[in-house]
Amino acid sequence: MADVVKDYRGLRPLRVQRLSLAPREQVAVVGMDAPAAEMMTTLVTGAALPDQGTIQVLGMSTTGITNADEWLRLVDRIGLVTDRATLLELFTVVQNLAMSYTLSIEPLADTVRARATALAAEVGLSESRWDTRVADLDAHDKTRVHLGRALALEPTLLLLEHPTAQVARAAVRALARDIKATAGRRGLATLALTGDEEFVQTMGLRVMQWDPARGTLRERTRNWWPFRR
Repeated sequence: MADVVKDYRGLRPLRVQRLSLAPREQVAVVGMDAPAAEMMTTLVTGAALPDQGTIQVLGMSTTGITNADEWLRLVDRIGLVTDRATLLELFTVVQNLAMSYTLSIEPLADTVRARATALAAEVGLSESRWDTRVADLDAHDKTRVHLGRALALEPTLLLLEHPTAQVARAAVRALARDIKATAGRRGLATLALTGDEEFVQTMGLRVMQWDPARGTLRERTRNWWPFRR
C-alpha cells in the first residue's frame, strides 16, 4: 500500500502512507478501531478501491481488476478472519466448514466431511465440538470456525480483523499460539489488525503503530510490552 487515502462513513479518511508485507511475514497493525479496520480489510481484499494511492496484493493491483473473475481469484487467495463474516448458526461446525467445498451439506458426503473435520482439527476445535450447532459455541470456538473457513481454500495471505474482540481473555493466548502455528505450517503471510497486546506478543508479530491523522506506520521494538499498573 502506498499513499492510500479512502473516505468512508463520513468520518476522517483512512490514510496509509506505506505498508508492505513479504511472503510468510507476520505483521500486526495496531491503532485502528473497528470501522477503520473494516475499511482496511475492504481495501486489501479489493472490495473497495482507494480514492488516492495504490494497493498491490499478491502481485495484483486492486485498481487493475476489471471483472468479477479476476476479483474472485484474488479473494480466494486471501483468508479473512472477521466477526462480520456470516456463520450459519443452526448448522454444525462441520457443516459450516464444509460449505467452503460444497452447498450439499444435508447429508454431507464422506469425502467432504473428512476435509471439514481435518480443518476443524487443524484450527484446534475438539472432536466433541464438530457436530455442535454454531449457535451453541462460545465466542472463542466461533473464532476458530471463522479461522477454519478462512483457511479452507488454501490462501496465501491470512488477514485478521480484530480476531480477539469477542474472545474471553483466558483464551487469547491459546488462540494466538494456534494461529501462529497454523500460519507457519502453511507458510502464510499474516496481517493482523488488532489492539490486543497479549495476542500480538504471543504471536510474536512485527508490530506497526498506525497514526490515523498522517497515515504513517512506525515499527515498534519486538521486546516492547505496555506498562501495567
